[in-house]
Amino acid sequence: MTATILAQVSGGGAGIMGQVFLFGSIILIMYFFMIRPQQKKQKESKKFIEEIKKGDEVVTIGGIHGKVSSVEGDTITLELDRGLKVKVEKSAISLDFSKKTTK
Repeated sequence: MTATILAQVSGGGAGIMGQVFLFGSIILIMYFFMIRPQQKKQKESKKFIEEIKKGDEVVTIGGIHGKVSSVEGDTITLELDRGLKVKVEKSAISLDFSKKTTK
């Protein structure tokens, strides 16, 4: 009976190591498929916002399409249709429309 208990205890240790390995591999997979791509996307977005210059065609988060008329610190003046100008924050710019349409 004592041998059976000792066998169960020693066999249980291997099961715990297997579970630790399983959870570790799940966390590693989540990092490479979820966290890392999100960090890369945020870095690219930040770089894009810093490099906006006059003449770029952009889309705001609200879906407004316009051409950058001027860049002043954290604000951008967008020129819309027929000379209408709108002032928005840099953080409100979603994507560079001129690069998306050239494909």
